[in-house]
Order: sequence, then structure tokens, then C-alpha cells
Amino acid sequence: MNDNDDPRVYFAAERTLLAWVRTGVAVIALGFVVARFGLFLRLVASPHAPPHGGLSAVIGSGLVVSGAVFTALAAAQFREFLKKLRPDERPRISYGPWLSLSLAGVIAALGLSLAVYLVVTSA
Repeated sequence: MNDNDDPRVYFAAERTLLAWVRTGVAVIALGFVVARFGLFLRLVASPHAPPHGGLSAVIGSGLVVSGAVFTALAAAQFREFLKKLRPDERPRISYGPWLSLSLAGVIAALGLSLAVYLVVTSA
């Protein structure tokens, strides 16, 4: 019996993907907080300070991009796993793997969009 014949293998791979998506969302959120915290400190220090984030914006944007990249790489790894499975090795589920892959893709795209927004608004 092949390891891939067991449906638990598929579900373990899907749980791994979703764990990486959760981690990516957490890193994206942390990056946003870091980017905006610098702006908050500038406004608290002087209300007339220029509205740019400085180093915190760069670090925060980097965290947002890395979270989006982690999520995209996890989706790519899951797709590669799916290619190795024969159709009869996949469990019979109504939504299939497209739901998890779509979620990962949307999170990655939104993360990259947020990074662009942070870079544009911090300049």
C-alpha cells in the first residue's frame, strides 16, 4: 500500500498549507503594525512631523512581502503535491483542493497589494 493511498496524507498536506496561510497572515499583520507604528510615533512626538514612516515602514513592508511570499510558496508546494496524486488517491470532497489554493492565492495577492500601499504611502 502506497502512503498516498491513505486519505490522511492528503488532509495532512492541506492542513500544512492552511498552517502556512495562517502564518503568512500573522506575518502580514505584524508587518502592517510595524509600518504604522513608526507613523504613530512621529505623530505623537510632533503633530507637525512629516507623515512618513522611515525605517519602520521599510521593515514593515518587508514583513508584509515575506508573509505574502510564504503563502504563495506554500500554495505552490501544495499544488506540486497534488500533481503527484492520482485522481483515485484524492479523497471525495465536494469543494476539492481549489478552495484552499484560492484562499492562499487571495491572501498572497492582498499581502502584496498591502505592501505596495505601504511603500507608496510612506514615501
